[in-house]
Amino acid sequence: ATPLDIRKVIARRSFMEFRPGDICNLGFGISQQIGSIAAEEGVADALTLTVEQGIFGGVPAFGGDGGAGRDYQARLEQPSMFDFYDGGGLDIASLSFAQVDRFGNVNVHAFDERPRGPGGFINISTRTRRLCFVGAFTAGGLRVSFEDGSLRILQEGRERKFVDAVNEISFNGELAPGKGQSVRYITERAVFELTPEGLRLIEVAPGIDVERDVLAHMDIKPTVSDSLTMMDFRLFAPGPMGLAAGFAAAGRPA
Repeated sequence: ATPLDIRKVIARRSFMEFRPGDICNLGFGISQQIGSIAAEEGVADALTLTVEQGIFGGVPAFGGDGGAGRDYQARLEQPSMFDFYDGGGLDIASLSFAQVDRFGNVNVHAFDERPRGPGGFINISTRTRRLCFVGAFTAGGLRVSFEDGSLRILQEGRERKFVDAVNEISFNGELAPGKGQSVRYITERAVFELTPEGLRLIEVAPGIDVERDVLAHMDIKPTVSDSLTMMDFRLFAPGPMGLAAGFAAAGRPA
């Protein structure tokens, strides 16, 4: 098992959106860890994980080995993998975000002085029906601890990531509802969903106060679900979560 840290918590919660039989894309960064989480939970063979570099199935690697994998079903040339993505072959994708705005737009590529491009992000996010955008709630110095299945903020990040307007649009949230896309924004302390009116807060971590730890650190004011729920306490505990039984019983979304 990989050590418990903020990135693993976020990757775990994103993985909980995956279903048996799904064909999935794991984006660069936090999402890369989903392969090891699926293996740790004993369900890697119940769905098909892919990465844009060409690994199809098995357990994609993360960190410095990102782009590789083991026990895969096939290894495709990258252009062929993008033919598959562009053709709508994916059921779900987990992708990073740098900024999210009030419309649900995502910026993944324009957030500091270093030049960078969006890579395959635009292809994948445009054509995939179910999307998880993942990232820490704030940036620049965020420190947290995990205590008895709950989350504690030790030091807040200096930079807000939920902003009134993103620097540049990598994913257009205003178009997503009309395309029938289901979108989640997943952080270590809160989960939001995209609605035609913008973001809605649907989950918070155990130990987190909605006003103090979430809304106070956003430039936007999301709606709060009437059925706001607690994030699964197992996300914040070391060792496997024990997802296999529930995963096997879950059905795929219509």
